[in-house]
Amino acid sequence: MQTRNPLLDEFAKLTTGAMGLAQAAGEEARTAWRAQTDRLAAEMDLVRRDEFDVLKDEIAALRAEIAALKAAEKPAGKPRKGTSTGGTPPQDAAG
Repeated sequence: MQTRNPLLDEFAKLTTGAMGLAQAAGEEARTAWRAQTDRLAAEMDLVRRDEFDVLKDEIAALRAEIAALKAAEKPAGKPRKGTSTGGTPPQDAAG
């Protein structure tokens, strides 16, 4: 047969209430922290992920285009004669 001890019953009620209070306080702190970080992120004017990905793709396309233009600009084989500026005589001081 089990006996009920009023002291232990009150202690169990007290600890249960304390645990509920601690859990509620934790949830409240988490909510406040989330609100504060959301406000901070809004103030920092951060870029969204989809905007970042679009810009990243555009930059990759521009880099590929620049590489293609540089490859087309390079002459194949020996340089042509007469295109160097080293062959032009320097002008004198009189003009």
